[in-house]
Amino acid sequence: MCGIVGIVDAGGVSFPLYYALYALQHRGQESAGMSTFDRRPYVHKDKGLVAEVFDESILQELKGTVGIGHVRYPTTGANLPENFQPFNFVFRDQTISLAHNGNLVNTEELRAQYEQDGQIFCTSTDSEVIATIIAHEIRTSGSVEDAVAAAMRLLRGSYSIVLMLDETLYAFRDPLGIKPLCLGRTKNGHIVASESVAIDALNGEFVRDVRPGELITVTADGVKSTQITTSDRRAHCMFEYVYFARADSVIDGTLVYDVRRKIGEQLARGAPVEADMVAPVPDSGTAYAIGYSRTSGTPYLEGLMKNRYMGRTFIMPTQQMRENAVRIKLNPIKKHLEGKSVVLIDDSVVRGTTSRRLIDMVRAAGAKEVHLRVGSPPIVAPCYLGVDFPTRTELIAHERSTEEVQNLIHADSLYHVPISRMVEAIGIDMDNLCTACLTGKYPVAVPGEECACRKVEFVNASVQSHLETE
Repeated sequence: MCGIVGIVDAGGVSFPLYYALYALQHRGQESAGMSTFDRRPYVHKDKGLVAEVFDESILQELKGTVGIGHVRYPTTGANLPENFQPFNFVFRDQTISLAHNGNLVNTEELRAQYEQDGQIFCTSTDSEVIATIIAHEIRTSGSVEDAVAAAMRLLRGSYSIVLMLDETLYAFRDPLGIKPLCLGRTKNGHIVASESVAIDALNGEFVRDVRPGELITVTADGVKSTQITTSDRRAHCMFEYVYFARADSVIDGTLVYDVRRKIGEQLARGAPVEADMVAPVPDSGTAYAIGYSRTSGTPYLEGLMKNRYMGRTFIMPTQQMRENAVRIKLNPIKKHLEGKSVVLIDDSVVRGTTSRRLIDMVRAAGAKEVHLRVGSPPIVAPCYLGVDFPTRTELIAHERSTEEVQNLIHADSLYHVPISRMVEAIGIDMDNLCTACLTGKYPVAVPGEECACRKVEFVNASVQSHLETE
């Protein structure tokens, strides 16, 4: 669930990239990086948040009118400097830079295939495998369109990618559209980014979502679209709407805030309870709680105050770090909670340890009852496509009833939104969503797992290529 951005801007890209990455900081907090091009590549990347990795002097050195950026949330590859993105390669006097959001399920198979042919890998990420395939195909065919088509035939999993080949920016999305990617127009050029909030940060104009299986080419002259593949269905990640995306983002035509507010309304209708207040687990629980409050009539009142300088605990790499961070991330407002029956609204329950700690914290602050309402259905299966749900044994809802989970997290009552109501709130048909973590049925073939696979067809790129109209 990394964040990626690519920009072509006649006024220079380093500062626009910085602002765009800042807007995408919620998508990854381990590292940040940029690559720009001005007759040669300029690169800077390091461990830490965007504001920690870059300062004005560094941005001044990142010259050029085309560039890409990345914030990393690790799903594959250790927390090592060589795994920080973008990745950069030089061959035949050309420079390739690549940044990737997603996760492949056939990384080891592809890595072994290319190692057998003599390829040496410098990192432990699936992103380098993608970059290697594309670079190899460009050397062979000389065409980026052919290289992307060849890569799409080989890659199995989720990927949204920005790619810079010298002064040209490319962006493409997997044939099922699992990971989000959108196109925007700025005063002096164009931007491609994981979420529309990056376009907003530049006071740009949202143009549209990049279509699944589409390759976008951006130069100083404008934007060209090439449809590489088509699929009979989509598999948009439901967890983008439930948790990962910022509430003010528009993902595949849907405002995330509206989805969460509607789910909150469903939570109120599905499990009404007499309570004194409804309080969100900030920030992603806020829109749910507003929807719940409006429908139930229960007063909305904050019971937990967030330290705004803390990152997301869910995307921290170890369980111990997540648990320690909860203690300083959220502080109970005792005067609001004392003697109250509280409906606590959260976006999801994954491992359950954070939920238990929060409920215990609210109870210790004086609440007499804590009823947990959850904006996602129970998560019962691992995600192989980019969210950190690695094993079933880590998931508290796996092979446990709601009552068993309720007891484990110390709640007075527990209710998850049903899958059908979540799908209704998202407004995308169930067949076009990836709900594998809820159902155990995956949109791509994963060894040992049940597959509800989508059919992917390759189209004639020369026929399907066209210039985007302004």
